[in-house]
Amino acid sequence: MTDQRIEGAVTEAGGKVQNGFGRLTGDSKLQIDGKLNEVKGTAMDAYGRVIDGLDGMVDKAPADLRDPARKGLDFARRKPLLTTGIIAGAAVLLGALGRKR
Repeated sequence: MTDQRIEGAVTEAGGKVQNGFGRLTGDSKLQIDGKLNEVKGTAMDAYGRVIDGLDGMVDKAPADLRDPARKGLDFARRKPLLTTGIIAGAAVLLGALGRKR
């Protein structure tokens, strides 16, 4: 289990508590902050699940590709936001290339 999954679960649980207190006290700002933390925690957990899955795939990769793949995963663990941005940018570019005009 990656640190992102653990941190995501904690953030999501904290968000649920914030949201609950916000509803109990009628504080809409606290409710919104709680919902945002729930979503943030869910996203972090999903990112951690992807990293865990890729880690398993690296173990099954051919021997000559394992070292570069591990370096890529280490980068993704250290810089999750940058990695997500890179992947999103690549997806947008590939999507634009695939469109017919």
